[in-house]
Amino acid sequence: MALITSALLKPNSLPFSPLQRLTPTAKTRRFSCKVLNSGHPDSELNQIQRKQSPLGSSFVTQLRRSCSNGEVSALANGVSVVAKEPDHDVKTQGRILFSDVVVQKRREVFWRGNWNALDIASAGIVLAMHLLSLCAPFYFNWPAFLLAAGLYLVTGLGITLSFHRNLSHRSFKLPKWLEYLFAYCGVQALQGNPIDWVSTHRYHHQFCDSERDPHSPIEGFWFSHMNWLFDTSTVIEKRGDSTNVGDLEKQPFYRFLQSTYILHPIALGALLYALGGFPFLVWGMGVRTIWVYHITWLVNSASHVWGKRAWNTGDLSKNNWWVALLAFGEGWHNNHHAFEYSARHGLEWWQLDLTWYVIKFLQVVGVATEVKLPSQLHKQKMAFNN
Repeated sequence: MALITSALLKPNSLPFSPLQRLTPTAKTRRFSCKVLNSGHPDSELNQIQRKQSPLGSSFVTQLRRSCSNGEVSALANGVSVVAKEPDHDVKTQGRILFSDVVVQKRREVFWRGNWNALDIASAGIVLAMHLLSLCAPFYFNWPAFLLAAGLYLVTGLGITLSFHRNLSHRSFKLPKWLEYLFAYCGVQALQGNPIDWVSTHRYHHQFCDSERDPHSPIEGFWFSHMNWLFDTSTVIEKRGDSTNVGDLEKQPFYRFLQSTYILHPIALGALLYALGGFPFLVWGMGVRTIWVYHITWLVNSASHVWGKRAWNTGDLSKNNWWVALLAFGEGWHNNHHAFEYSARHGLEWWQLDLTWYVIKFLQVVGVATEVKLPSQLHKQKMAFNN
């Protein structure tokens, strides 16, 4: 759910990027996964994905089950996908601690020999932010701490409310000036520009917990948490050509953020240093950034490993209460995968969802419109007893 210097949709837009665009071909692929639901059938995002899918087809158009060999086959995005059900004779690479998730193919990232410039830049930024935060105990003061807390709220909502629920899933609409303001707050989280972030997240839902998922714990907990960020060639190889963000690419504002992305966090860092010196830089950039990093990454990792499943989504997504508290409601992840289009993730009254409360407030004051929520009929279809 997060990109640092993300895998570019147009690699040539930055001169140091050696990435090549890959175009998938229609052929049979095998995945050790289940066929997934495609979300709300009438959602605006699904219409976008039907038009701009890599092979120009709906998520799943054909489905059949063979009882004799335990396979489920489907035509997904024009690609014939054969998903084998669990084979107890297949050798796995261990179970993730305290969970039912089995690592099918652990991916080694750090000791490989094909690092590219984008991988090195991403790792450098992550390492720099962690090293900067180590100075925090020596440069503590209350204004710096309160600054970090405030920026955690602002940039965290920039990710959860803007990048995720508004831009990735179109679960509600905002006036353009407010949409762009929230998106700019997300840019300051140092997780990549909106176009690349949204593209990766949409592919995560399209291929969730399969071998084409950009970040799944079936390749190891730490790969799903953060290591995938440093292996952009593999991510591009998995997903093929990025053609699922045409709705953002046609807007000059998002193209501008994509081409100038890294300048904006640098400008914020310079401003914080001018206002409060090194303590503001340490707490406002270092501590706050890695805090938001790991909370966002826990949605990718912990919320696919630990927790409870309320809905039959066919993937590993789980509702995790402590991730929900830290990530402004994003931890109700099984709810989200069941109803991708929903602006509300905490569907029960006791499931705290700060992002939803902000969206509801914006709706009450009249600036958030077309707020989508799951219907009772869709809930019945997704229930385990259906």
